[in-house]
Amino acid sequence: MYKNSRGRPGVVLAAVAVAQFTVALDLSVVNVALPAIRTALGFAPLDLSWVVHVYALTLGGFLLLGGRACDLYGRRRLFVLGLVFFGLCSLAGGLAQAPWQLIAARAGQGLGAAAATPATLAMLTTTFPEGPQRVRALGVWSGVNAAGGALGVLAGGLLTEYAGWRWVMLINPPIVAVALALIRAGVPGEARTVRRERPDVLGAVLATGGVGLLVTGVVRTDVQGWESPATWTMLVAATTLLAAFVVTESRAPAPLLRLSLLRSRGVAGANVMVFFSTAGQFAAFYFVSLYMQQVLGMGAAATGAAFLPFSASLVAGSIVATRVTAARTPRASLVPGALLAAAGLAWFAFISPDGDFLTDVLGPCIITGIGVGLVIAPIVAAATTGVAPHESGMASGLMNSSRQLGGCIGLAVLATIAAHRTGTATDPAAINDGYALGLAIAAVLFVLAAIVAIGVLPRLQTETPAPQPATTAENRLEGTPS
Repeated sequence: MYKNSRGRPGVVLAAVAVAQFTVALDLSVVNVALPAIRTALGFAPLDLSWVVHVYALTLGGFLLLGGRACDLYGRRRLFVLGLVFFGLCSLAGGLAQAPWQLIAARAGQGLGAAAATPATLAMLTTTFPEGPQRVRALGVWSGVNAAGGALGVLAGGLLTEYAGWRWVMLINPPIVAVALALIRAGVPGEARTVRRERPDVLGAVLATGGVGLLVTGVVRTDVQGWESPATWTMLVAATTLLAAFVVTESRAPAPLLRLSLLRSRGVAGANVMVFFSTAGQFAAFYFVSLYMQQVLGMGAAATGAAFLPFSASLVAGSIVATRVTAARTPRASLVPGALLAAAGLAWFAFISPDGDFLTDVLGPCIITGIGVGLVIAPIVAAATTGVAPHESGMASGLMNSSRQLGGCIGLAVLATIAAHRTGTATDPAAINDGYALGLAIAAVLFVLAAIVAIGVLPRLQTETPAPQPATTAENRLEGTPS
């Protein structure tokens, strides 16, 4: 365990922002470089998608374990180890000479990110006290997280076109070095205590296996299809393992995920809302990017630059959300934000094969960006408010798992629906129809997120989950009598 020291809040926030930006950037920066990667390393067509999928698989599969490890072994320690491993694997990926080397490096990146991501959020919730200070800090975290994903498309296009595909990987180590230098300056080392809880090994195996099989089964539907026996075998196996995980966690003395944490309307509602909103957001990035390239005929760099208005709007929405949430409650920003994002995506659904950037992309991009910005910071605040410090990593891992699963599952399902609408046609009009349908469903997902915020999240104040009695080590951690 570790001592609860706040360190230097400003430096902690800077380190966390830099690290989270890098992790989020890597979710999308590789996408634009895939054609160049295939040519350079000789990827088989069916294997190329694993460059993207293996990162999502390891990140999603190990987030809960990474979150709980933060509570047991120290947030700063997991942050450093995760980032170092992420940076080394990025270097290995940039130097890869064969397909298997790049895929292994991407798997390692996901594993490092699964340790670092919950640690970033846990450090914020334990560094900044509940109230306006934490809301502002979470606003920065959420803003850079979303901006990293959006700017990844731009960075990937520019790097691939002007520096070469390897730089979509090699750009990470210098940024990681900056984050490590900041955390070294801002957060003191964590003192070990004599006693530690025994890790929930069985829960970790069941959760990682269940989530891993679920993500694999869903993301591979682009090749195998939803009707494939292999797909359904993986989904049934994933459901079985996750059901066993729930039973195990209800009986474990030190669970990976304390199920009673979900009795809080704020925590439970926020995680459901994270799932719906991230599913809609990821799908929107995917369809709009393909629309600009395959229907409007824009190049990789131009497509990336076209997302700049979205990023700017998102930042503006995040600033407004931070002020609203600090003065009232997360719900006050979440409901209008989700509805505004739904309106922007509904506008996007009117894309035309004869359209252009100014008439079909710019306006809905700004509306959607503001709406998403109004959602991302308050939703993190709702998912972590009232959680005991010794379980901050657990809550962070849960929220990030909901985000990752929402993105993977939502994108896979909506991409399948869009492909079914398009069929075997290759003309721009048919492709446009498929993308428009996917964007319309993404709008519905944000409406569902708004309904959850209205019906589940507390109206006046965020409820506090029933605290779990701390162990002797945790009492020493918080400075309370044993």
